[in-house]
Amino acid sequence: MEMGRKLVLAFLMVAVLLEGSRAAVKLCDMDDDGLSACKPSVTQPDPVDPTPGCCQALSGADLKCLCSYKNSMVLPALGIDPALAMALPAKCSLTPPADC
Repeated sequence: MEMGRKLVLAFLMVAVLLEGSRAAVKLCDMDDDGLSACKPSVTQPDPVDPTPGCCQALSGADLKCLCSYKNSMVLPALGIDPALAMALPAKCSLTPPADC
């Protein structure tokens, strides 16, 4: 069951990425501008502190939704370090969901 779920999720991400070439991508209420603003803060090997633009975008995001990706294959497939991504709300002085 878990493998089937991962395959469906991988397929959906590929579809989103392919569609993103024609239309704006939106993930957990963050648009592609917000995602792009935060990418340098969640990418190894040299992550940087989040910019005000990143924190602004993150403040309008659905943090519980973003948290749901912490153990998925999606973030690493996009070049995002899950540990850095989960630490981002605190760096932006936002309170992450309790179960994240």
